[in-house]
Amino acid sequence: MYGWWFRELPADIDIADCQSRDGLTLLYAGISPQAPPRSGRSPSKQTLHKRIRTHYTGNAARSTLRLTLGCLLADRLAIELRLYGSGARLHFGAGEQDLSRWMAANAFVSWYPIAQPWLLEDHLLETLDLPLNLDKNNRNPFHARLKHARATAREKARSLPALPNPGIGGTHI
Repeated sequence: MYGWWFRELPADIDIADCQSRDGLTLLYAGISPQAPPRSGRSPSKQTLHKRIRTHYTGNAARSTLRLTLGCLLADRLAIELRLYGSGARLHFGAGEQDLSRWMAANAFVSWYPIAQPWLLEDHLLETLDLPLNLDKNNRNPFHARLKHARATAREKARSLPALPNPGIGGTHI
């Protein structure tokens, strides 16, 4: 399990019921790996380390947290969600580096290794105020606003022509 704590909020979010510690506010939690598929297919080989690294240095096509942060910070960072390459991948292109710099200054991760994190995930979403989580979190007051911001950014990106893949990720600089 992992949690993302923020020094600066990515949007105007009511954090009155969020966990806070040392000037940081917990806004997002995740697990890795996901629960094994019920279909009998092979379970995910994703590790906690790889998932955290993807959130921190990947791009919005591979990280729901980066997609969320980029959509909320788009105006502030002057970045835009776009289609790239064949037109199937949505991310912020060169703006991923700007997003990584913002995260380096404002986002901090904590983690707790646990053998079957999916057994605790629902409990976390029911008991903690995690405004940046979308999945299984529609009771959160920020849910509708976040869902709208992401949908609007996706819709706009899909209305524009795909750009050549810039060949860069959000690697921290």
